[in-house]
Amino acid sequence: MESLNEIKKRIKSVNDISQLTRAMQLVSAAKMRKSKVQHEMVKPFFTICAESMMEVYKNAGEDIDNPYLNVHEKLPGETWKIGYFILTGDQGLAGAYNNNIVKITEEHIQSKILENAKKNVRTEYKLYVFGQMGSDKLSRDGYAVDPEFSFPISEPTYYQARNVANIIRSKYLGGEFDLVYLIYTRMESAITMKPVISRVVPIDSRSFESILPSGVEDAGIATEGEGGLDYHPNASSVFAFLIDTYLNSVLYGAMVEAFACEQTARMTAMDNANSNADEMMKKLTMQSNRARQARITNELNEIVNGANQVE
Repeated sequence: MESLNEIKKRIKSVNDISQLTRAMQLVSAAKMRKSKVQHEMVKPFFTICAESMMEVYKNAGEDIDNPYLNVHEKLPGETWKIGYFILTGDQGLAGAYNNNIVKITEEHIQSKILENAKKNVRTEYKLYVFGQMGSDKLSRDGYAVDPEFSFPISEPTYYQARNVANIIRSKYLGGEFDLVYLIYTRMESAITMKPVISRVVPIDSRSFESILPSGVEDAGIATEGEGGLDYHPNASSVFAFLIDTYLNSVLYGAMVEAFACEQTARMTAMDNANSNADEMMKKLTMQSNRARQARITNELNEIVNGANQVE
């Protein structure tokens, strides 16, 4: 059995750590509530923008001439150039949050390499990682992470999202990438989170469906008669007008949702840590009581033995 002093030291250590985890839980809870309010505020705008784009695409997809709709074709010996924009956290202590994002990223890259290799097509990729945790982990694993890309994930703003969207537009239209994927964590419910991969550009119906909330299929725009909607001056112009706002909103919605998920994951992890600390404190308190009783018993035995020797 450990000595009483050693048990007291362990109790003090557990108590100090418990105070830290409780403080982190409160901070994460406050940030999570704030980020959820922010997410609920941007969700209608984000949704209606994607719905409008999908409505135009469904009604006049064949008549739209836009580079963001052009899926490049690769012949054997050519190269697919892929860009990944990955949303991880700047801090740890969030359970498996960061590891799940890193894992799904690595699996997707490997699957793309194998898929293209079967077609005799080479694969080049570059990772643009939000958050230091994911950037460090992917770099250590040997993946091509852009060291100059640095955007914090904490308290995202629309201006940050617009800057990232501008990077995507520039690199895609400049021919640096044939595909661009966005990887982040989506909040399925109050307690369920899921890492997802969404193709940002080129855009197709699956791209719209992957970012829309579940159950939403179209914008619900009413049409009169059988002619459908008329776009002025034409569908291509309307689509081109909406595309910039669409990309900005996709990035902003993902950043806000990822930040909310990170804080929720950290709050849950700290709550579990607090529960474990409480259980450990109970066990250490019992050990402390037993050690104290054993010490008192030994002292009484020594007193009795000493008295017997005097007699």
